[in-house]
Amino acid sequence: MTDETPVTRGTRTFHHVGLRAMEPQPGENFVESTRVWVTDPNEHPQRIEYLRYEPDSYLDDRFKDTPHVAWVVDDIEPWIAGREIAIAPFEVGEPPFSRVAFVWEDGMISEYMAFLPGAVWFADDDAGTQRATESNS
Repeated sequence: MTDETPVTRGTRTFHHVGLRAMEPQPGENFVESTRVWVTDPNEHPQRIEYLRYEPDSYLDDRFKDTPHVAWVVDDIEPWIAGREIAIAPFEVGEPPFSRVAFVWEDGMISEYMAFLPGAVWFADDDAGTQRATESNS
């Protein structure tokens, strides 16, 4: 018998779905740490982020070819604890706007995003939760 205390994770809010792109996409932005071009999911009616990898990206094809679901959380650590790490936690942006990590979860990849206070991604009015709570019809 173990004496384990349940981990309190808080809440997670859907942010986007990430899919691989093979051709350049309008409005791409480059993420140096993973060598990938990404689009703004806020610009897509189904909140899809397209990812186009540079040939020198260190990520393996299993990762590149697997869609991911991104979640906004206050702290990524409780959400990735005990999971198989696909990409260890890192900060995104210059200056950084978010801390993210990717984990294998239920046969797919989950991205956990913790936006830094006052930071934005793509748009000045995006602090992570606006996009996640807007309704697109």
